[in-house]
Amino acid sequence: MKERALQNLLELLAIQGPTGRERLVAEYLTKKLVAAGCKKSWIKHDDAHKRLGMGFEIGNLIVQIPGTVKAPRIMFSAHMDTVPLCRGAEPLIKGKRIIAKGKTGLGGDDRSGCSAILTLAETLLAEKTPRPPITLLFPIAEENGLHGSRMVRFSDLGNPAMGFNLDGQEPNEIVIGAMSAARWQATITGISSHAGLEPHKGVSAGLIAAKAISTISDKGYFGKIEKGNRCGTSNIGAINGGEASNQVMDHLILTGECRSHSQPFLEQIIRTYQNEFDRAAKTTQNSDGKTGNVIFKTESAYRAFRLKKSEPCVQIAQKAVEQIGLKPNPLVMDAGLDANNFNEKGLPTVTLGTGAHNFHQLSEYVLIDEYLKTCQVLQQIVSASLAH
Repeated sequence: MKERALQNLLELLAIQGPTGRERLVAEYLTKKLVAAGCKKSWIKHDDAHKRLGMGFEIGNLIVQIPGTVKAPRIMFSAHMDTVPLCRGAEPLIKGKRIIAKGKTGLGGDDRSGCSAILTLAETLLAEKTPRPPITLLFPIAEENGLHGSRMVRFSDLGNPAMGFNLDGQEPNEIVIGAMSAARWQATITGISSHAGLEPHKGVSAGLIAAKAISTISDKGYFGKIEKGNRCGTSNIGAINGGEASNQVMDHLILTGECRSHSQPFLEQIIRTYQNEFDRAAKTTQNSDGKTGNVIFKTESAYRAFRLKKSEPCVQIAQKAVEQIGLKPNPLVMDAGLDANNFNEKGLPTVTLGTGAHNFHQLSEYVLIDEYLKTCQVLQQIVSASLAH
């Protein structure tokens, strides 16, 4: 199992598959699963990509493996896409780690999860291990907004009773909660004028943005946010505007996100952003007393969840971790996961570590021993789900 697990991971890490371009990853997984004994009728893609309308290549890859024992269906999931930093990655074993050769990210997030699930399926089918009905879900477009998991239909999954998502670090991690997040866009309209001859007649959209951002930061609502026992985060991800250095900027678009475990506090962070952009627009005038304006739009990205430790998926995950000699580490994560969408839709889902570290960085790596332990944990989850 170890050699097969490691080979699967190295091969998956070498496949290019940024968000929206996961076709080659799906083809590899499908080919390997069929070779392992999955019937083609068990494997399909849904139409999530069409419903998203964002130009993505394919939908979510879904595999329904029949059970050999009558028991509730369980689901394993891991997203196929990687961030653009991983484009062209060449995996290299260096000591106890897998790293990227050259200046790219590795893509351990989340190819390590995909590989662990693939290895589980190969092992179950080869060894004819007693198993409940199992759904394997490989979502698209996780990295840019959890889109694939948001669009998945439980009926396409065979209506599983619980889920085990793979997307973390240490193999004893059991993520039982995560944050809510909202995305926002501020469209600022100023007044154009010649920046050399008549700058006083213009209203700079850039100045409006600068004032708003500065005040938001001064009030403690930028980056890591702590207000008493309430906490959250916020970020500006992109700024686009302006056309020429000799023209007072009359148009600017900013996009960003806010997060918190508390929905009311998340709404407070968003209100602060909107209020300060509005105030900055109203207080930035030209020589004629005219002002620009801001259109501020928000949308929910995903909602927070917190599972009770008595939830069956939590107990099964803890037992599985203990069975391989590790101490379970239930935790609440300050990030968003496909599990946010599953839990919001009513499918209790924990997220497990896979041995991947330093996500979205050039220094990303996978600890081989931790990844192999994750593969063992998944096998134990299958056994524990039958006994629960």
